[in-house]
Amino acid sequence: MSSPSLPEMTSRARDIFRLVVEGYLASGQPVGSKTLAGDTRLNLSPASIRSVLAELEGQGLLSAPHTSAGRMPTDSGLRMFVDAMMQVAEPTREERHAIEQRLGEPGPIEQALEETSALLSDLSGAAGIVMVPRREPRLVQVSLTRLSSDRALAVLMGEDGSIENRIVTIDGGETASQLEQAANFLSARVAGRTLGEAARAIEDEIAAEKSALDTAGKELVRRGLAIWSEDSAQRPVLIVRGQANLLDDTALGDIERVRLLLEELENKQAVAHLLDLAREAEAMRIFIGSENRLFSLSGSSVIAAPYRDREGTVVGVLGVIGPTRLNYARVVPMVDFTARSLGKRLP
Repeated sequence: MSSPSLPEMTSRARDIFRLVVEGYLASGQPVGSKTLAGDTRLNLSPASIRSVLAELEGQGLLSAPHTSAGRMPTDSGLRMFVDAMMQVAEPTREERHAIEQRLGEPGPIEQALEETSALLSDLSGAAGIVMVPRREPRLVQVSLTRLSSDRALAVLMGEDGSIENRIVTIDGGETASQLEQAANFLSARVAGRTLGEAARAIEDEIAAEKSALDTAGKELVRRGLAIWSEDSAQRPVLIVRGQANLLDDTALGDIERVRLLLEELENKQAVAHLLDLAREAEAMRIFIGSENRLFSLSGSSVIAAPYRDREGTVVGVLGVIGPTRLNYARVVPMVDFTARSLGKRLP
């Protein structure tokens, strides 16, 4: 049976559903009919409450971990609550001041990013995570050296002194002269530019037939640029802090879930791919439990928001990862405020 929309629920069902979700998020424990019957806001008998709970369970919004236990929200139930019923609690003036003060301390931007991850962990009681901006160095020179009949070594040198090597597949028919010509062509056009800037300029030049390269040289240049661009996009830098917060009192009763979550956090490439969904959407994203494949086994949630530089360009993503019983009403606006505060700190 598909879950109903909020307007399709009776006011009685909405009230009981809200109390179950809020009780679960506060305690991490299923909420029973006796507890609900003691809430003066309902004024319902335990039998009436049990009937509504059974109905909500049948609709896939609640589940019972054990036959005699109370109810807890499913991932679908949490999604409905977050999207349609949650009343966010904006950060207090003290919390806003604490965030701005910690992120405003003088020092390198790397220090601010470390602070942000630790700050999110402290404020949420979960793990804080920051995807660092992909800062491409400005380049000085490119060289190409044949390694074998079908491989060449590309060496990229940056203004900051960095040197990186990549293997480029070649057709095998390129001569040493063509490799040198392609390297000279690249060096002349990458100087003072990032790889992304150089790639766009070179592609425009080749497309406009303004380059002096022959067909083999053009293909070699394009292949080399593709290798570098792809590698740059696949090397995210993540800062994760506060994993110990995941081992709270309620987690100790479900240690296997926590173990899975800690293992999932080690897969930084996959975590970065998930955070990229918020980056690409340029808006806050909330992933609950099985909604994301990465954290489906551990039943965890991710609240992520992009952060921007002073020009309004999205440069990274920050957020919180923890159990599905996160305090969404408090954490969501806190993540959003932290993202805006970090943006003010960026050059």
